[in-house]
Order: sequence, then C-alpha cells, then structure tokens
Amino acid sequence: MTARTCPSGYGAVRRIALVATVSLAVGVPLLSGCSDGKESAASELPSSTCFGVFTPVELAPFVGTGDEVRVDSPGDLRLSAGRTKATCNIEVGGKPRLTVSAERRPPGQEVTWGSEVEKHRPEVLPYAGNSKLWDSGAAVVLGCTGSAEAFDLTLFIDAVPDGLKQEERRPAFAALMRKFMESARQQAGCDT
Repeated sequence: MTARTCPSGYGAVRRIALVATVSLAVGVPLLSGCSDGKESAASELPSSTCFGVFTPVELAPFVGTGDEVRVDSPGDLRLSAGRTKATCNIEVGGKPRLTVSAERRPPGQEVTWGSEVEKHRPEVLPYAGNSKLWDSGAAVVLGCTGSAEAFDLTLFIDAVPDGLKQEERRPAFAALMRKFMESARQQAGCDT
C-alpha cells in the first residue's frame, strides 16, 4: 500500500470523528480520508450493499480509494421485537468510510440528535419531517404501524463524502436517504 499525502491541515480534520447520537448512540464515528489518484473502491463492492439497498455506483462518492474493502452488514433489515437494530459498515484501506443503520424503537420515544450533528447546522429533509440532513450524513425517524404493533424506525447514514463537492453533499445524502427509507419501510414491515 502506498502512503497518501493530504493537503495541509487536512490530517487534523481526519482525526475529528463525526458522531451522531440518535437516542442510544445510533451510528459509528467516521473519519475522513483523502484521494491518492487511485480508482474508487466502489468497484470492489458487491452488486448490492448494506441490506441489499445500495449499488456500488450509488456509494462511489463515499467509499474513496484503497487496496482493501471490507463490508460488514447483515443481508436484510427485517427488524422485529427480537432483532431491533441492523448496521452496515464499510471500511476501505482499514478506515471507516460509511455507516448505515436502522433501529426499531417504541413509538414516540424522544430522539436526541447530539451536539456533533447540531454543530453542522443540519436542516430537515424536504420529504421527511422528523429528520436531519448535514454535509456528511442524514437521519430520520419514521412512525410505523406494523402487523402486530406500532413502532418507530430510526434510520441513519454517516459517510466520508470526499468524492463530492461541498454543494453536492447534502443533495447526495438526501437522495441516498430517500432510497434507504423506501427499502427500510418495506423490509422492516413499516405500515403493513
């Protein structure tokens, strides 16, 4: 593996973990990296990733480059009272690049977004009321009526958007979350 050189001051930013605390700390801190001119690691991803929701092309701006790609994810989001959480983590070159998670919670439980999210001046997603959108992620809480009982579904995406210009980041995360919401609703039995 070759050494990477990052712009001056970038190393300090790399060491700052972006943590979103959604109730009981949903999500994992992610550190940003830098491109070294190599091809995107997305070509090493399976044809569908993170619960079968995303394609390598959709994840390419977030996974960066590196010699080794590691995906740790269950195959689906079939959440229940016995299986309340599912998390997908993608590491490239030994560095965390993307975390996508879903958690089934009792309905109406208070959500704390956390100061790390709030300091990035998040906005509400245009298509979901109880949500946050910031430059490196998005989170939403959906009210669901399942076949047996009502529940809330908390969805979270946090990634390193090195492959995107600043003005492209929030729209890209909004699009990624929209797709995640549609799939998560179906797989988790939301509104069935």
